[in-house]
Amino acid sequence: MSSAAAFSYAPLLPTGPDQTDYRLVTDEGVDVVHGPGGRRFLTVEPAALTALTAEAMHDIAHFLRPAHLAQLRAIIDDPAASPNDRFVALDLLRNANIAAGGVLPMCQDTGTAIVMGKRGRHVLTDGADAEAISRGVYQAYTKLNLRYSQLAPLTMWDERNTGSNLPAQVDLYAEDPDGHPDAYKFLFMAKGGGSANKSYLYQETKALLNPTRMMQFLEEKLRLIGTAACPPYHLAIVIGGTSAEYALKTAKYASAKYLDALPTAGSMSAHGFRDLELEAEVLELTRNFGIGAQFGGRYFCHDVRVVRLPRHGASCPVAIAVSCSADRQAVAKITPSGVWLERLETDPARFLPDVTDDSLDAELVVRVDLNRPMDEIRAELSKYPVKTRLSLSGPLVVARDIAHAKIAERLDAGEPMPQYLRDHAVYYAGPAKTPEGYASGSFGPTTAGRMDAYVEKFQAAGGSQVMLAKGNRSGQVTRSCQQHGGFYLGSIGGPAARLAQDCIKHVEVLEYAELGMEAVWKIEVEDFPAFIVVDDKGNDFFAEVTKPVLTVGRR
Repeated sequence: MSSAAAFSYAPLLPTGPDQTDYRLVTDEGVDVVHGPGGRRFLTVEPAALTALTAEAMHDIAHFLRPAHLAQLRAIIDDPAASPNDRFVALDLLRNANIAAGGVLPMCQDTGTAIVMGKRGRHVLTDGADAEAISRGVYQAYTKLNLRYSQLAPLTMWDERNTGSNLPAQVDLYAEDPDGHPDAYKFLFMAKGGGSANKSYLYQETKALLNPTRMMQFLEEKLRLIGTAACPPYHLAIVIGGTSAEYALKTAKYASAKYLDALPTAGSMSAHGFRDLELEAEVLELTRNFGIGAQFGGRYFCHDVRVVRLPRHGASCPVAIAVSCSADRQAVAKITPSGVWLERLETDPARFLPDVTDDSLDAELVVRVDLNRPMDEIRAELSKYPVKTRLSLSGPLVVARDIAHAKIAERLDAGEPMPQYLRDHAVYYAGPAKTPEGYASGSFGPTTAGRMDAYVEKFQAAGGSQVMLAKGNRSGQVTRSCQQHGGFYLGSIGGPAARLAQDCIKHVEVLEYAELGMEAVWKIEVEDFPAFIVVDDKGNDFFAEVTKPVLTVGRR
């Protein structure tokens, strides 16, 4: 064996100077005390951690970063963007403007609360930091119009909603942030199920580490992400890692732009770095997919982060993660000067263009009256090709995972399909809490694929003939729609606040009220935007754009 190299140390993820624009939350609950050897210690009361967390969770539910909003505006201004790209971007900007009012959250899936903190060695607390942070999560989710999504496992098979959105995921590290021993720094995230479900880990080998094979691999895997997590995405790819879990964690941080200040070249210190050239190539690759911002075009992704990590010689993990159109994260810090939180954009209206809907509509918009009998609705939809943009008005039935499971049990027991699923289109969704004076809380679509297993059974029994949700469907849904004369309509993933304020006029429970947001609802909608994705002839818009071509190579 060769002689050992000289000792050297570098953090795996060395970040540069903090360029964040912060705002002061409070200067209470922090103090500076002097200790032995002239050292200065920062004391932080539990109440300061709780107040910061509650404020952060409020802000990321309602506000976005200015850079993200500027990227949405850039889609509208790009002449190469498709009409559907521009329509989605405009709807997301309108949604951001409504959410910034502080009443309706930008997405109905207000997510799992995730907090990562780095506590300097001269920061003193009572030691129960995770509990104080969790209390802040509790305060935000129980006081605001947010949704409870966390399920407590009572047995291996039985679960119950915790009714508070706890537990939170809290990861705390003993580390001087940015070299400051008297500072405590945080990353706050709210990760919805749709976005979290598009985190992938692949265990590859050295054979992947050449330009041609890497681009072929990425084309195949990135197409599989689909649109269920509400693009345009902030895409993160991590190649390598000291372990599989470290690769995945790094991908999550990179998708939140937390690692933007990494070095852009490697060294024998074996630290991670960003490959800016590969980022540009992958971004261009995604723009050629044709998937676009959900319904065809260039803007599958806003941007791409590619991080290269060291690896064991026998392992090559590749992690992929996305941050969706509800790009919810903020950094924060506690220093001797107070408690500080990243300044998010509170006036997103300044990013709205001076354009009308008509100037964005290069294609026909078909208005569909949902008050008509189901056969007439299907006959109308049958006239138009996939990707046609629709405007829906009238009644919809709302049902998702648990309601579908209960109805399937009834069918298996020989009971008939409920009449409401025979008479009406079904919207896969689950609302957030309803603010006072509103017809509903934020009420965006759920990932359609979770209901795929029920479609053939339901359509054969006369139900679910027209379905409305977000994302792509499996081949079995396309075949069932062709056999039974059904349709799947894609709703824009992301603008849940705008749908609640502008499109949903009435909400009532039809069945299973005890399920809370998972109940079967009936809603009245007006000018609800949608697109034909799967038709009654066996056509599926996403079928072609998700097939890898495998002809790309790195230039």
